Amino acid sequence: MKRHPLLPIALLALCTACGETASLMVADGTGPDPQLPPPKRSLIPTVNVAPAVGWPAGVTPVAAEGTQVNAFAEDLKHPRWLYVLPNGDVLVAESAAPGTDKPAGLKSRVEGYFMKRAGAQVPSANRISLLRDINGDGVADLRSTFLAGLNSPFGMVLVGKDLYVANADALLRFPYEKGATEITAAGTKVTDLPAGLNHHWTKNVIASRDGRKLYITVGSNSNVGENGLEAEEGRAAIWELDRASGNKRLFATGLRNPNGLAWEPQTGKLWTAVNERDELGSDLVPDYITSVKDGGFYGWPWSYFGQHVDDRVQPPNPDMVARALVPDYALGPHTASLGIAFAKGSQLPNFRNGLFVGQHGSWNRTPRSGYKVIYVPFKGGKPHGQPEEVLGGFLDEQGNAQGRPVDVKLDSKGALLVTDDVGNKVWRVSAVKKK
Repeated sequence: MKRHPLLPIALLALCTACGETASLMVADGTGPDPQLPPPKRSLIPTVNVAPAVGWPAGVTPVAAEGTQVNAFAEDLKHPRWLYVLPNGDVLVAESAAPGTDKPAGLKSRVEGYFMKRAGAQVPSANRISLLRDINGDGVADLRSTFLAGLNSPFGMVLVGKDLYVANADALLRFPYEKGATEITAAGTKVTDLPAGLNHHWTKNVIASRDGRKLYITVGSNSNVGENGLEAEEGRAAIWELDRASGNKRLFATGLRNPNGLAWEPQTGKLWTAVNERDELGSDLVPDYITSVKDGGFYGWPWSYFGQHVDDRVQPPNPDMVARALVPDYALGPHTASLGIAFAKGSQLPNFRNGLFVGQHGSWNRTPRSGYKVIYVPFKGGKPHGQPEEVLGGFLDEQGNAQGRPVDVKLDSKGALLVTDDVGNKVWRVSAVKKK
């Protein structure tokens, strides 16, 4: 009997919570010294997707005590990354994965099916929109298409009058004038960025304090190098680019999928949020935040959280494992922690000396993890204490995803902006006004 080509997908689609269940609480995999139990590998990886349903009318996320939340902007198209301009205007990249050639195997098709259920596979708007709150009420009154015709844009940074945009395949530079609501000039390519298969397509960019250097994230092309290490050339890394000469070099490597970038205000160190590997069970591997050392190697693909060897990667590389640095702070397994923002300038009570983290949420963990915005307290330039929830309620009582937080940024008034790519909104968390 001839087998229908979609039958394997249909069978797996019926299994909305395949695989094993976590034995540890998320908190056990959190902090500077997380519990790392033995790997649990199975024929069918854990699949526990939260179906994307969007927000019912009148329903919002749940803000922490002493704060309130409102929609800063609505009806966006898969809003991902944020940038706040010096005049207070907010840029939001409306973006999704580019259309690239992908392996046609069963695993790829199954992953595609579940990512679609999670709201992660949508056409990319390929634009950056500008949002402006004219009357100061915490809601964007003006919206304009700031840049169009991009290629899955993500990170943005302004240095002087140069606006840099990280597309999926290149870093571009555009001329910017204060108060502009659109840019029509063609962008100038600054440098190519690793693309191709683009398993992790998001590219972020941040400028050094003096504006001389740019730092650009590039995620891996696979989970643990299964597409061949030649496909990982220049990936799973943070690049440093000299603006004057255009020369670039690898600044840090072994970072499976770095996304958020921010400068710690006390020490001046660069920090990043990294998504770690999958298919070792619901308890492994914790995503993390870490300060980034020049020349540092963080283990991927040969090891995780320091020198814990991943024996799926062949041949092994004990020399690289011996070099692997231990990240500063684990954020729990499969939380998909993406955007980060230090709280300097925050006007939110109890959230003024630490790091905000947007956790997009798991698709391959039982029970689910993430789906919230957290705050990690800092002391002396380092994490100090357990995370606190700033914004929750993204999952409804049935386990559906009403929204999924992505990026976090403080606006010009010290409120926290949060992109939500399932709800297609930008939320604004502000202090409750005293009566």
